[in-house]
This record gives sequence, C-alpha cells and structure tokens, in this order.
Amino acid sequence: MTEQSESATATLEKPTETPIEASAAPESAPQAQPTAAAAKAPAHFRAVLGEKVGMTQIFDDHGHVIPITEVTAGPCFVAQVRTMEKDGYQAALLGFGTRKQKSVSKSVLGQFKKSAMGPFKYLKELRIENASGLEPGQAVSLEDRFKPGDYVDVAGISLGKGFAGGMKRHGFAGLPASHGASDKERSPGSLAARRSLGRVLPGQRMAGRMGHERVTIQKLEVVKVLSNENLLYLRGAVPGPKGGLLVVTETSRTQKHRVIHLPKASDKKAKKEKPQAAAKEKPAAAAKEKK
Repeated sequence: MTEQSESATATLEKPTETPIEASAAPESAPQAQPTAAAAKAPAHFRAVLGEKVGMTQIFDDHGHVIPITEVTAGPCFVAQVRTMEKDGYQAALLGFGTRKQKSVSKSVLGQFKKSAMGPFKYLKELRIENASGLEPGQAVSLEDRFKPGDYVDVAGISLGKGFAGGMKRHGFAGLPASHGASDKERSPGSLAARRSLGRVLPGQRMAGRMGHERVTIQKLEVVKVLSNENLLYLRGAVPGPKGGLLVVTETSRTQKHRVIHLPKASDKKAKKEKPQAAAKEKPAAAAKEKK
C-alpha cells in the first residue's frame, strides 16, 4: 500500500454516532387484575359471580345420593360502587374472569382505567341494601361468605331451544289422534279470534322461540364449599349451559339456612306407647265379642 493511500484512509472521518431517541411511551393501559391478597369485601355482602362446571352426585354421611351442580365461584372484584348520594341507588359492579384488551370497547376500557383494574370477562351490577364498607378493588371470594346449609338464589340464562311448537313450549295436550286427524295432532287449536275483532289478541300462547332467557332458581341448598379451589356445590340443577355465567346471591326467602328438626324425647315415647296400647286393646275387644 502506498503512502498516499495510507494518508487517505487516515484522513477518513469516523461516522458520528447519533443517539437513538427514546420512543414515546405507550399510552397507559389498564392495570392487571388485583391479586388474591387484595382487601376482602365485607362479610355482609353475600353475592358472587361464577361459571357452571356441570352436574354430578355425591353421597352424604347416611349413604343418600345428592344431585350436585358444581360452580366455579369467584374470586370477583368490586369494580365500582353506586351510592344513594351520587347515583340515587345502591349497587356494586362486580368483575369476574379475564379477557384480552383488544376485545374490549374503548368506553368499557375507560371504566377500567378509573378503577385501575384490568378488563374482566363479565361485568354484573347487583343491587344491594347496605353499601357500607364496599370499595373498588376489594376481592369477593367464597371464604366466610357461604357455608354448608345456606340457601341461595341462582340466576342465569337458560338453554336456547330454538323455535318450538305449542305442545313443547306451553304444554298443550294436542288434538285427538283419531278419526283421520293425522295432520292436526300437534296443532295448537283455536286462537280465539273474534269475528268482529279479526285479529289475535296480544299474549296468546302460540309457537315461538323457546329458552335463552333469564331464569332464577330460588332456595338452593349449599352442600359443600371449597374456598381454596373456588368451588361451590349446590343441591339440584341451575339454569344455563356448561361455562355459562351464574349469579349466586343469598336467598330472598325468609328461611336463610337449613334447619334440622330432631324429634323430641316425648314424641319418641308416645310412638312406642301407641303400639303397646293398641296391642292391649285387641285382646280386650276380642273377649267382649265372645261374651
């Protein structure tokens, strides 16, 4: 290499390193859901959201079979609290489950930003009589909320049956299957339209869409509670398909807890004395008849 070429390479200026500007920080996204260590909701708030797992059966201590519905209940989180002073009524907005941010509308994301909690799969507002102690961010779990023997009301969306006829939808008996009426056996019959009216009155029971409506089953007994696994076992069936949303609340009926009525000692003695008295009366009656 010649001296001229060496001097030329030596005089080449090094490229100046321009500092890379930091990219603009992304917009603040809603925070993640509260952890299990979040503050607990007060014990007087007896409501929880859950999903139906399915039905099974268990045996009690006496060997009796109990039909059971398994429900994944909680943990839920209080997203907002409605107060009488600000909103004119008292209610709690509960969030349950998780969902992706992209599948939530901006209006709903704004609610989550206010409460500083992540998007929930379900949001349900429940009217309450006592909102004292409820604050956004509190966790609602099964612990110290329900116990075996409690009665609860379960609300959900029933299974959709599609378009159904009058016999299936309303329990009509149908028309006689004799005398050649082969095409009218499942007919609803007369619609009671008057000659002068000339139309069907509103409310007439006819064929139509069946199911897929809100149904509430009252006074279901809590058989078992596994708070560590967020599982609730209820006696009997609940509305909706597997994986459907359920709202479990304390029953609105007067009796809130199952009461076991044990027979009194006096009743047991009376039951024992009745057969003995009847056995003594039979020979006496037979002796009178012989006389």
